[in-house]
This record gives sequence, structure tokens and C-alpha cells, in this order.
Amino acid sequence: MHPIKAALSVTALLALTAPVLAQEVNLYSSRHYDSDDALYEAFTKETGITVNRIEAEANELVARMKAEGANSPADVFMTVDVGNIARAEDEGLLQPFTSELVESNVPAHLRHPDNLWTGLSQRSRIIFYAKDRVDTPPQTYEDLADPAYKGQICIRSSTNIYNQSLMASMVEVHDETEAKAWAQGLVDNMARAPQGGDTDQLRGIVSGECDIAVANTYYFARGLASDVDGLTSGIDNIGWVWPNQTGRGAHVNLVAAGIAAHAPHKDEALKLLEFLASETAQAQFANGNNEYPVLVGVDIGEHVAKLGEFKADSTTPTSSFKQHAATAQAIFNQVGWN
Repeated sequence: MHPIKAALSVTALLALTAPVLAQEVNLYSSRHYDSDDALYEAFTKETGITVNRIEAEANELVARMKAEGANSPADVFMTVDVGNIARAEDEGLLQPFTSELVESNVPAHLRHPDNLWTGLSQRSRIIFYAKDRVDTPPQTYEDLADPAYKGQICIRSSTNIYNQSLMASMVEVHDETEAKAWAQGLVDNMARAPQGGDTDQLRGIVSGECDIAVANTYYFARGLASDVDGLTSGIDNIGWVWPNQTGRGAHVNLVAAGIAAHAPHKDEALKLLEFLASETAQAQFANGNNEYPVLVGVDIGEHVAKLGEFKADSTTPTSSFKQHAATAQAIFNQVGWN
């Protein structure tokens, strides 16, 4: 046999007998919902790519990725808010990506302007109130500082990223001076010192400790969907207001994800992002935590739908949450919002 032909035959034989390398993607996620498992299984079935999920709080994952450096196995970093993914951006832990599908399915104001991350689901931070004790609830975020509501409001700590993003949006919409005055007015109207999570603010309405609360929509929807201790039993007496409906609209935060700076499986990482932004996955991803999809036209979950339609703030860029983060924290400190 000719030596070249023999070599080709051996090469062909090796190609046929060589094991197929397993495809995988390593997801570092601060989102920890069992409902996502079926979604990742569907992704694996569709693409052959296994999702290895590493879960922890966002700040822990950022610290881990920094420590791992260029050897980090992280492919995709996912957070449940814009503030923490912005921290990863600041640390140089994300890389830009290009995807026609993501750009088509996710509105521009829900994506990073330089394509470092994309939003995957939405939640709004709105106003809840006791129907039997509040005749005229606040209609805007600004109204929360009205002295008429003195001693009535429950809201969680300033260390909470959701409140930090809300404050940053107030700085963007108004200015630092007006945002500080608003924060001081809200602190003056608190029924108690900030404590607990969003569910605890809603429980405060049920217990009568406060008449008005600020919380993310999905915490309330959970109380509709299942028996949440201290909330569901009294949920029929809780009303809600979509703030600023005649103005900029209700403040929205995001579950967001991007490709890690040193992703060893960059192609697989992009496929996962595109899958999560696709019509196939959007409803399941959002509904698994009683959130809103980022893709327009996708059906909203039963319990979230009970909150009704609303105008979301699409004019205040989510990038401003990062831009004004330091100012927001300074304001919290100045007004004594613990």
C-alpha cells in the first residue's frame, strides 16, 4: 500500500474510533430555584450540552471567580439583579458577546449597552397596602416620602440590592439632592427599623405592624401561589399600586446573565444564553419564580397575571443602577436608612 494512503487510512480509523468529547457549560448562578432544573434538562436534550450549575450568593461567586482568575471554569455568570452583575463587570469578570437572537428577543434597555450581559426575566418593585386601613395609597415612589404616610411604611434594609437599585434610579430620574430628600422623607415615614426580606414587609401588613410596604412582585405572587406563613392567610386584604403609571412607569429589575471573561466553553455559554432568551424557554424561566419574561408576547404565569397589566419604566436605563450605586449608598448613610 502507498505510504500516504496508509497514513490516511490510519487517520480515518482514528477519527472513527476516537471518543466524542462531552459538551458542557459551567453556570455560576445566584438563582436557586428547583423549577430551573427541567429547563436545563431541556437545553441538554436539545443541544447535547450538560449544564453544571454552581450556586451561591452573587458576592460569593464574584469573589470565587476573582480568586480563580484565568483558570476559572465559569462559563456563564447569572444574578437575580442588575447591581451584582454590574459588580462582576467592574471586576472584569465578563466578556462581550454577539447574538442576533438575544438582540432580537431582549429589548435594548434590558441589555448591557456593550453586550456584557442580557436580562432574562423581570420583576418590579411596587407598593402594597392594607385595604382596610389605607384609603388613599401612594401612587408614585415619590409619594412614599409624603408626611401623610408617617409611621406607616415597611421596607427592607439599605444593604439590600433591590433598594440600592431603586435608589440609584431615583438619582437618575431626579438628582442627588432630590433623591436624598426623598430618602429622608421615606425614613421619616417608616413604621419600624428595616428588617427581614420582602416577604417580611408584606407580613407586616398582615400583622398590622405597617400599613404600606415596598416589595418585589414575585414575593406577593408566591403568597398567591402557595401557603406562605404569615402572608397567605391575610393576602386578600392586601392591595397593590403600580407606581408612576402616568409618568415613567414602575421600576423594574432583572435576572441577568453574561459570559465569563475566561470561559473555557464560550460557544456553549452563548448557546445557553440564546436558549434562555428564546421563546421556548422564556415562559418557563420567568414563571418558575413568578416573574415576567423579557420577550414580549410570552404568556405570563397565572398568579403573576392576577397583578394585572402595568407600564414598566423603559426610559431609565438599567445601566444607571451601577452608575449611581456609590451615590445611592452615600445617601442611605446620610439619612440613616440602616
